[in-house]
Amino acid sequence: MSTTPPRTARRRSSLAFHRDFRQLWAGDAFGQFGAQLTGLVLPIYAVTALQATPWQMGALTAAETAAFLVIGLPAGAWVDRMRKRRTLVVADVVRAAALAVVVAAAATGSVSIPLLIAAALVISGATVFFDVAHQSYVPGLVGLDHVVEGNAKLQATQSVAMVVAPAVGGALLRVISAPALIATTVGTYLLSAAFLGRIRHEETLPRREDRRPLRTEIAEGLQFVVRQPLLRRMVACTSLSNLAGSIGGALMVIYALRVLGLDAAALGLVFSLSAAGGLLGAVAAERMARWIGEARVIPVSAVAGGLTFVLNPLAAVLADVVPAAAVLVVAGFGFSFWVVVYNVAQVSFRQRLCPPALLGRMNASVRFIVWGTMPIGGLLGGWLGTAVGVTTSLWISAIGMTLGSLPVVLSPLRYLTELPRPGAEPSA
Repeated sequence: MSTTPPRTARRRSSLAFHRDFRQLWAGDAFGQFGAQLTGLVLPIYAVTALQATPWQMGALTAAETAAFLVIGLPAGAWVDRMRKRRTLVVADVVRAAALAVVVAAAATGSVSIPLLIAAALVISGATVFFDVAHQSYVPGLVGLDHVVEGNAKLQATQSVAMVVAPAVGGALLRVISAPALIATTVGTYLLSAAFLGRIRHEETLPRREDRRPLRTEIAEGLQFVVRQPLLRRMVACTSLSNLAGSIGGALMVIYALRVLGLDAAALGLVFSLSAAGGLLGAVAAERMARWIGEARVIPVSAVAGGLTFVLNPLAAVLADVVPAAAVLVVAGFGFSFWVVVYNVAQVSFRQRLCPPALLGRMNASVRFIVWGTMPIGGLLGGWLGTAVGVTTSLWISAIGMTLGSLPVVLSPLRYLTELPRPGAEPSA
């Protein structure tokens, strides 16, 4: 009989003791920190230094996710044929190089909105491969029994980066230039690549002679998504919510800086405090799933996320009563919390449900559908901001996000407590 206390045994089974996962975790931390800094400084730089219009901000937002619409589907089939660790490293290096070009252009006085859009397009393409490979890599690296724990830890890392990076970035923008801050992100992406390169896990790739035509393999991933009833509803919810959310996302920096009158440092602090909700969501995701039910938590979090986003346009209405920054923080905190709870539940479900050989294509198909609407939403945001005004466009975005939850609200997820597993019946 073992004399090891149960608590110690559980502690040693944690992924914190898994060497390769620690390398992935560290690399993800640096990459997420750089991504959050970039997400803060590029739009602020465009609005303040380059005087971007709502339409230009819509185009920049669209460029950040355009690759998911253009190459999202074949990327999954390509990733399933590649070594995922190598794909992650190359994607980080490409993102660092794109940002280095922006820094060099700023140093020579030749930076422009078209250049920022071009850099965003390149980063978008690299991110497609990174994200598909990353989500497909986790189950094989840690095992299916640790998928939820691994996703929760990675979501927590992203949430910490979302908390720390905007606050640090906003403070640094008071003392250094935006291009200098962008240069910092080049270093974080390179550090991410270095840690990922230290992973020892050996992947087994499908034999070349077993490969089938690319079109056939792409179709398999897409068919898996659309033929799974619950997964199909989750994807529809996420896609519609992302479409509406991107309308508001394209205009949030203009709204905060020009309509509400915040400065860059205050906006960075707002983003930072808002993102703390995501950190809490990552920590509480498993507990929320047990309390509400791992199936029911999906429609609950989808509705709650849309409703909290309504507070963003309300900030302009309440400006004479409540400081606008405080309203934005409450909105962002609640929204981030529910988005992370939703993501942990639905990502873990599809990773468990999908056969390992299909993971890359399944994840790419999901990203194609749910992120492919984001560049469309960004362009809509730019057009609406020009046609009806920034604040009205945010109201449209908030209403659209709330209605986007209907596919999961009007589904069996309301009655289930557990999500179905392969070969098992869901319990109600």
